[in-house]
Amino acid sequence: MPNPSGTAIRLLITAGPTREYIDPVRFISNPSTGAIGYALATAAATRGHRVVLVSGPTHLSPPAGVRFVAVESAVQMQRQVNRFFPWAQAVIAAAAVGDYRPRRPARTKIKKENTRLRLDLMRNPDILEGLGQRKGAKILIGFALESANMRANARAKLEKKNLDLIVANRCSRRQSPFGSGRTSAVIIGRHAETYCAAVSKMRLAGIILDRMERLCYSLPASVPIRAAGARGTKKQSRQYTADKALKRPHS
Repeated sequence: MPNPSGTAIRLLITAGPTREYIDPVRFISNPSTGAIGYALATAAATRGHRVVLVSGPTHLSPPAGVRFVAVESAVQMQRQVNRFFPWAQAVIAAAAVGDYRPRRPARTKIKKENTRLRLDLMRNPDILEGLGQRKGAKILIGFALESANMRANARAKLEKKNLDLIVANRCSRRQSPFGSGRTSAVIIGRHAETYCAAVSKMRLAGIILDRMERLCYSLPASVPIRAAGARGTKKQSRQYTADKALKRPHS
């Protein structure tokens, strides 16, 4: 649906996995396909927002109407995010950024000469936490993939990283949020939660953008923007409860 005010938001989105090379042919990564980040970029562009998509390696085609920036490693993603952050009014960090990278990647292919291989890993920069430390009036939205204590861990992450919203998913051997299929998630804000049960990635993207627009445009709680497929908590069964009102971004 078109955005409610007609004012385009300058939106920076990250998507996909990162790769941290061990040697020229091997790397550490994760199963992220970039589906939710690309769905967010597609839906936001359709609503008329100005979108920059910084993406790790995926098999998806760049969405039409967005500025696309391809990266591989976490350090490369951090560099591009920092490049566009001053321009952006809102950031949705949907990328699955690797936490660690090899301290000294091998310059040549490692041969199978030993039965064991030890890797010396170092921490990657926490891109979203760094943005939270200098967010100002910008809107920051992150994701939390948890195997236990999902809500508690997601709320702790929201507070620690100074986020406005966080999208929490559960993962286990039987339940994976990766790929283009249906997913369930809880969108947690400072003052409200929205539970989305078994929705498509595109529908989830629309619900997240509804919440983002409410924050950006400071829409009152009396203005419903409920998206199909969203199911609120008992306190908010008919419409989203507005998060803390923020100043409307300047175009």
